[in-house]
Amino acid sequence: MLPHTPRPVVRVFPETRLLICGQAPGRRVHESGLPFTDPSGDRLRDWMGVDYDTFYAERRIGVAAQAFCYPGTAPKGGDYPPPTRCADLWRPQLLEALPQMELTLLVGGYAQAWALGDRVKRNMTETVQAWREYAPDLVVLPHPSWRNTAWLRKNPWFEAEVVPYLRERVRSILSSATARPREGGDQVLS
Repeated sequence: MLPHTPRPVVRVFPETRLLICGQAPGRRVHESGLPFTDPSGDRLRDWMGVDYDTFYAERRIGVAAQAFCYPGTAPKGGDYPPPTRCADLWRPQLLEALPQMELTLLVGGYAQAWALGDRVKRNMTETVQAWREYAPDLVVLPHPSWRNTAWLRKNPWFEAEVVPYLRERVRSILSSATARPREGGDQVLS
Protein backbone atom coordinates (compact mmCIF):
# COMPACT_ATOMS: atom_id res chain seq x y z
CA MET A 1 0.00 0.00 0.00
CA LEU A 2 3.04 2.32 0.12
CA PRO A 3 3.95 4.28 -3.02
CA HIS A 4 7.47 2.78 -2.90
CA THR A 5 9.29 -0.31 -1.69
CA PRO A 6 9.06 -0.51 2.13
CA ARG A 7 12.31 0.11 3.97
CA PRO A 8 11.79 -0.17 7.72
CA VAL A 9 14.08 2.14 9.68
CA VAL A 10 14.28 0.85 13.24
CA ARG A 11 17.33 1.02 15.48
CA VAL A 12 16.99 -0.75 18.82
CA PHE A 13 19.13 -3.08 20.90
CA PRO A 14 18.58 -5.29 23.95
CA GLU A 15 20.36 -2.55 25.93
CA THR A 16 17.98 0.21 24.77
CA ARG A 17 16.80 2.26 27.73
CA LEU A 18 15.66 5.41 25.89
CA LEU A 19 13.34 4.94 22.92
CA ILE A 20 12.59 7.75 20.50
CA CYS A 21 9.17 7.36 18.93
CA GLY A 22 8.40 9.79 16.14
CA GLN A 23 5.67 9.46 13.54
CA ALA A 24 7.51 7.84 10.62
CA PRO A 25 10.82 8.11 8.80
CA GLY A 26 11.00 10.98 6.31
CA ARG A 27 12.27 10.80 2.75
CA ARG A 28 15.93 11.46 3.66
CA VAL A 29 15.85 8.82 6.37
CA HIS A 30 14.16 6.38 3.96
CA GLU A 31 17.06 6.95 1.57
CA SER A 32 19.83 6.74 4.20
CA GLY A 33 18.36 3.90 6.26
CA LEU A 34 19.53 5.63 9.45
CA PRO A 35 17.04 7.48 11.70
CA PHE A 36 17.24 11.25 12.16
CA THR A 37 19.94 11.84 9.54
CA ASP A 38 18.44 15.21 8.68
CA PRO A 39 18.10 18.70 10.21
CA SER A 40 15.32 17.40 12.47
CA GLY A 41 17.84 14.99 13.93
CA ASP A 42 20.28 17.83 14.57
CA ARG A 43 17.63 19.70 16.55
CA LEU A 44 16.52 16.57 18.43
CA ARG A 45 20.10 15.72 19.43
CA ASP A 46 20.51 19.30 20.65
CA TRP A 47 17.36 19.02 22.76
CA MET A 48 18.67 15.75 24.19
CA GLY A 49 22.14 17.16 24.86
CA VAL A 50 23.95 14.44 22.89
CA ASP A 51 26.26 14.73 19.92
CA TYR A 52 25.98 12.88 16.61
CA ASP A 53 28.51 10.18 17.51
CA THR A 54 26.91 9.44 20.87
CA PHE A 55 23.44 9.32 19.34
CA TYR A 56 24.45 6.60 16.87
CA ALA A 57 27.06 4.72 18.93
CA GLU A 58 25.13 4.53 22.20
CA ARG A 59 23.14 1.29 22.32
CA ARG A 60 21.05 2.62 25.22
CA ILE A 61 19.42 5.02 22.70
CA GLY A 62 16.93 3.42 20.31
CA VAL A 63 14.70 4.79 17.58
CA ALA A 64 11.47 3.21 16.38
CA ALA A 65 8.84 5.49 14.92
CA GLN A 66 5.13 4.77 15.14
CA ALA A 67 5.30 3.64 11.50
CA PHE A 68 8.56 1.95 10.63
CA CYS A 69 8.53 2.95 6.95
CA TYR A 70 8.36 6.24 5.08
CA PRO A 71 4.68 6.75 4.15
CA GLY A 72 5.37 8.82 1.02
CA THR A 73 4.74 12.42 0.02
CA ALA A 74 1.18 13.74 -0.08
CA PRO A 75 0.07 15.52 -3.28
CA LYS A 76 -0.15 18.91 -1.53
CA GLY A 77 3.26 18.52 0.10
CA GLY A 78 4.51 17.07 3.33
CA ASP A 79 4.45 13.40 4.18
CA TYR A 80 1.36 11.25 4.43
CA PRO A 81 0.30 10.50 8.02
CA PRO A 82 1.85 7.34 9.46
CA PRO A 83 -0.33 4.29 8.80
CA THR A 84 -1.55 2.97 12.16
CA ARG A 85 -1.43 -0.66 11.06
CA CYS A 86 2.36 -0.71 11.47
CA ALA A 87 2.26 0.43 15.10
CA ASP A 88 -0.70 -1.81 15.90
CA LEU A 89 1.07 -4.85 14.47
CA TRP A 90 4.71 -4.34 15.45
CA ARG A 91 5.09 -1.97 18.41
CA PRO A 92 3.78 -4.33 21.12
CA GLN A 93 6.30 -6.97 20.01
CA LEU A 94 9.08 -4.41 19.82
CA LEU A 95 8.37 -3.04 23.29
CA GLU A 96 8.24 -6.55 24.74
CA ALA A 97 11.78 -7.08 23.44
CA LEU A 98 13.07 -4.00 25.30
CA PRO A 99 12.92 -4.94 29.00
CA GLN A 100 15.37 -2.23 30.13
CA MET A 101 13.36 0.70 28.74
CA GLU A 102 13.14 3.66 31.11
CA LEU A 103 12.13 6.56 28.91
CA THR A 104 10.19 7.07 25.69
CA LEU A 105 10.31 10.34 23.78
CA LEU A 106 7.02 10.89 21.97
CA VAL A 107 7.99 13.16 19.10
CA GLY A 108 5.08 14.91 17.38
CA GLY A 109 1.32 14.74 17.52
CA TYR A 110 0.82 11.42 15.71
CA ALA A 111 3.15 9.54 18.04
CA GLN A 112 1.57 11.21 21.06
CA ALA A 113 -1.98 10.36 19.97
CA TRP A 114 -1.11 6.73 19.31
CA ALA A 115 0.86 6.18 22.52
CA LEU A 116 -1.22 8.26 24.94
CA GLY A 117 -4.68 7.32 23.71
CA ASP A 118 -7.29 9.10 25.80
CA ARG A 119 -4.57 10.85 27.84
CA VAL A 120 -3.64 13.04 24.85
CA LYS A 121 -4.87 16.62 25.01
CA ARG A 122 -6.83 18.53 22.34
CA ASN A 123 -3.73 19.31 20.31
CA MET A 124 0.03 18.87 20.33
CA THR A 125 0.68 22.20 22.09
CA GLU A 126 -1.61 21.30 25.00
CA THR A 127 -0.09 17.83 25.19
CA VAL A 128 3.44 19.22 25.36
CA GLN A 129 2.35 21.84 27.91
CA ALA A 130 1.13 18.96 30.09
CA TRP A 131 4.51 17.20 29.87
CA ARG A 132 4.79 16.80 33.65
CA GLU A 133 1.69 14.55 33.64
CA TYR A 134 3.57 11.96 31.56
CA ALA A 135 6.99 12.13 33.24
CA PRO A 136 9.18 10.38 34.22
CA ASP A 137 8.55 7.47 31.81
CA LEU A 138 7.49 9.66 28.88
CA VAL A 139 8.60 13.01 27.53
CA VAL A 140 6.34 14.58 24.91
CA LEU A 141 8.02 16.79 22.32
CA PRO A 142 6.98 18.74 19.28
CA HIS A 143 8.48 17.43 16.06
CA PRO A 144 11.96 18.93 15.70
CA SER A 145 11.30 19.84 12.06
CA TRP A 146 12.19 23.29 10.71
CA ARG A 147 8.43 23.63 10.14
CA ASN A 148 8.03 24.00 13.91
CA THR A 149 10.49 26.89 14.25
CA ALA A 150 7.60 29.38 14.53
CA TRP A 151 5.96 27.14 17.17
CA LEU A 152 9.18 27.16 19.18
CA ARG A 153 9.33 30.98 19.02
CA LYS A 154 5.70 31.25 20.22
CA ASN A 155 6.28 28.75 23.03
CA PRO A 156 9.58 29.71 24.74
CA TRP A 157 8.53 27.73 27.84
CA PHE A 158 9.38 24.55 25.88
CA GLU A 159 13.10 25.28 25.68
CA ALA A 160 13.10 26.84 29.16
CA GLU A 161 11.30 23.96 30.95
CA VAL A 162 11.10 20.78 28.88
CA VAL A 163 14.54 20.78 27.26
CA PRO A 164 16.50 21.05 30.55
CA TYR A 165 14.39 18.24 32.04
CA LEU A 166 14.94 16.11 28.93
CA ARG A 167 18.69 16.69 29.01
CA GLU A 168 18.86 15.69 32.67
CA ARG A 169 16.85 12.49 32.04
CA VAL A 170 19.06 11.58 29.06
CA ARG A 171 22.23 12.32 31.04
CA SER A 172 20.98 10.16 33.90
CA ILE A 173 20.19 7.22 31.62
CA LEU A 174 23.50 7.41 29.77
CA SER A 175 25.60 7.82 32.92
CA SER A 176 23.97 4.99 34.86
CA ALA A 177 25.80 1.67 34.64
CA THR A 178 22.78 -0.48 35.45
CA ALA A 179 19.32 -0.50 33.98
CA ARG A 180 16.04 -0.14 35.77
CA PRO A 181 13.57 -2.62 34.24
CA ARG A 182 10.16 -1.23 33.39
CA GLU A 183 7.43 -2.09 35.82
CA GLY A 184 4.25 -3.61 34.44
CA GLY A 185 5.55 -4.54 31.00
CA ASP A 186 4.23 -2.24 28.28
CA GLN A 187 2.55 0.28 30.58
CA VAL A 188 5.11 2.86 29.45
CA LEU A 189 3.09 3.25 26.24
CA SER A 190 -0.34 2.13 27.33
